Formats: sequence, structure tokens, C-alpha cells
Amino acid sequence: MPEPVIQKSELKKACKNCGAELKYKPGTTSIICEYCGHEDHINLDTDPIKELPLRVYLESQGSQANSEEISILHCKNCGANQHVEENYKSLHCVYCGTPLIREDAKTEQWILPGAVLPFQLTQQEAIIRFKKWVKGLWWAPNDLQKATLDPQSTKGLYLPYWTFDAQLYGQYSGQRGDYYYETQSYRDSNGRRQTRRVRKTRWIPVSGNVQGFVDDTLINASKQHTGKVPRGIALWDLKKLQPFESGFLAGFVTEKYTIPLKDGHLESQDEMREIAKTWARRDIGGDEQRVSHLNMQLEEETFKHILLPVYISAYRYKNKEYSFFVNGENGSISGKRPYSFWKIFLTILAGLFVFGLVYLFSK
Repeated sequence: MPEPVIQKSELKKACKNCGAELKYKPGTTSIICEYCGHEDHINLDTDPIKELPLRVYLESQGSQANSEEISILHCKNCGANQHVEENYKSLHCVYCGTPLIREDAKTEQWILPGAVLPFQLTQQEAIIRFKKWVKGLWWAPNDLQKATLDPQSTKGLYLPYWTFDAQLYGQYSGQRGDYYYETQSYRDSNGRRQTRRVRKTRWIPVSGNVQGFVDDTLINASKQHTGKVPRGIALWDLKKLQPFESGFLAGFVTEKYTIPLKDGHLESQDEMREIAKTWARRDIGGDEQRVSHLNMQLEEETFKHILLPVYISAYRYKNKEYSFFVNGENGSISGKRPYSFWKIFLTILAGLFVFGLVYLFSK
């Protein structure tokens, strides 16, 4: 009987000196042992990040061509699907904190990530960003800085995304608007005749062609969970992407995509259509533009599955829990926060008082 094949992402990363867990050190190309300090280097692939031919993968046989099996833990409370390395100690859902049972893990197929943007911030740096964020909150209660934050609940998560590339060709028709001005006469409130310049728009029909390369259209690949991540932090520098290497995942949780490739492709077409309209408006010129018809064609379409970093955590204030998110690459932060009723009430009261004084003096 042949020996079972151990998939790359399931390999246990143990320290060769003491056998303890090795974890990826953010901002480096190393995985380290927190017990004895041993450090292993992640060997980066020097080849360019691979773009996969889209049409081949949309067919059933092509979809398995660059895939592997991984173990998935399904949260029964919120439904999140998370891949956790074999030796990852904290078995709690990164979204809702529900305990996960390793024996419930199921083996599933996924398209192997083509690239990963490694964490650039450590967990401690994410917590520092949180404390700085709390200090800068307007309308927050004065004692919010005493909020309880459990460092163990601050988890690093790799979010799944699709990116799509294509050569775009578009034919458009519409209208170009050019401003011109006319002088009009009118009477003011005292009955005196006055003149003023009025802006008007002259519209002329136009048509034309646009074309160009659309690079890395980013599509969220997990609809019910990553949708909770605020848009304000969902901006990463994709130039920092590295060819996929499972060492970057050591010590972190990876969420499996729940939006299939074909659905992600449909969404990317909507994004590319908006790009084509922008190109068309730029081509039309003038002061205003109207695009009434656009025929778009995409060729040489490629895609890749990528993983992007974020820290997810929660803090407690007066026995209520609030969640927040930190971008694992650039440190931007967003989240839920409490508001001070008295601060808002007194500010409104002060505004009404000033308004009342202005009104009395104007009389």
C-alpha cells in the first residue's frame, strides 16, 4: 500500500532543537521558536507569481489542476470555515470566540493560493495600534482607556481573495458636455435690475473605443464572514505579495474561500465594466460625460487565489463586547466603539445656547 501524501499546508512546523511550535515572524522571511529562539528561513520562490488561465479553471477538470486538500474547522455558531495548522494551540473561532473541536475537522479541496501578503505587524504592535485608536476617539467615554483587552483574543487571520487580470476592449457611445455661459437679467429683492452669468451645458453625441490591461481586480472570496471587516482597512499593497509558501501561515489562522471562482469572476466583470466606463469618460473629454452604451470584451483572462492579513479582536467595556480590526500590513484600524451620552448631550446643549445668544443679539 502506498504511503499517504501529506499536503504542503498540513506539514507540522516543529523546532528541530526542542520540538516546540515554530511561528512566522511578521515582517521577515523567518519562522521562529518562542522557547529556544531557533530560527528557520523561509525559502522564497524566485519565479514570478503565477497567474492561472481563467477559462481552463472554470471547467470542471481545470478547477482541480492546482488544488490541494486541507482540514477545515467549521464554527457551529457563526458558520465561519477556518483552516488551522495542526499545531496551532488556540482552537477558538476568530470571529465569535466559540471553541472549535479538532475532531470535527473535515477535509476539503481548495484552489492552492498563488500568493500571500505576509503579516508585517506583530500581535503586540496591533494591540498598541488599538490603544492609540482608543485615545483618539471623539465622543467616547472618558474611562474607555480602561477597556479590557485580552491579548490572547487578538488573532491573526489570513483572508481569502480572488484577483483577476484581463485585456479589456470596449466600444462606447454617449454624449460630451461642454460648459458655456449666458448673461441673464433679473431683479433683486429691492426691485433693482441686475445681471448674472449662468452656466449651461452643450451636449454633443460621441462614440469611440477604449482598450487596456486590467491588473489585479480584487474580489472578496468569503461573503458571510470577511464582509464584517470594515472597508476602511481592506486596502493592501499588493506589490508586497509573495509566492505562496506555507511557512507564512505558521501560527496564524487561514479562512477558506466560500465564494466560488465562477461567482468571483462574475463580480470582477462588474468591476471591470466600471473601469471601462471610467476610461470611456476620460476618452470623451469635455466638462461632463454620459456613457449610454458600452460593449465590453475581455481576453487573455487570468486569476489567482491570494491571502491577505488582518488582526481580529474584541475588547470589553462595562460588560459589553466591541470588536475591532487591524490591517496586518499597514496597521490601519477600524471597529465598533461606545459613545458617551453626556458628551453628546452637553455638546448639543452648548450649541443650542450659542445659537440662542446669536439670535437674541441679532434682534
